[in-house]
Amino acid sequence: MARRRFRRSGWFGNRRGPLIDVVFLLIFFLLLSSNFILQPGISVALPFSRFTLGPQTNQQIISITGGAAPAIYFRDQRTSLEQLGPLLDEAKREGRSIIIKADRFTPYELVVAVTNAALEHGITSVALAATPSQ
Repeated sequence: MARRRFRRSGWFGNRRGPLIDVVFLLIFFLLLSSNFILQPGISVALPFSRFTLGPQTNQQIISITGGAAPAIYFRDQRTSLEQLGPLLDEAKREGRSIIIKADRFTPYELVVAVTNAALEHGITSVALAATPSQ
């Protein structure tokens, strides 16, 4: 009498069991690692906020450091408030949004001056970055 063999097919068959394990591990890893995305720009201690800025595409970052002598960085290069204007004109021609990352100890007047400079040069998409509060 001939013995009948059942063939397992589909994703849960004998051969594809390890493949499904690998796929689930990749999905698990991607879900967990999405919180650890590096932010471009100069590292500053951002103030806390209950509201956070979502992912932005085609962005330029202006970083403002705090302390006794605050500094402005645009495209990771130190610049002055007067030199920022032509750089913002170039960013406007490229159609890029501006994110201002100011240290929590930066004078408020300087943050407002940088924001005003961006708006005066026609940048319509300006956002302030903050650290989410817990």
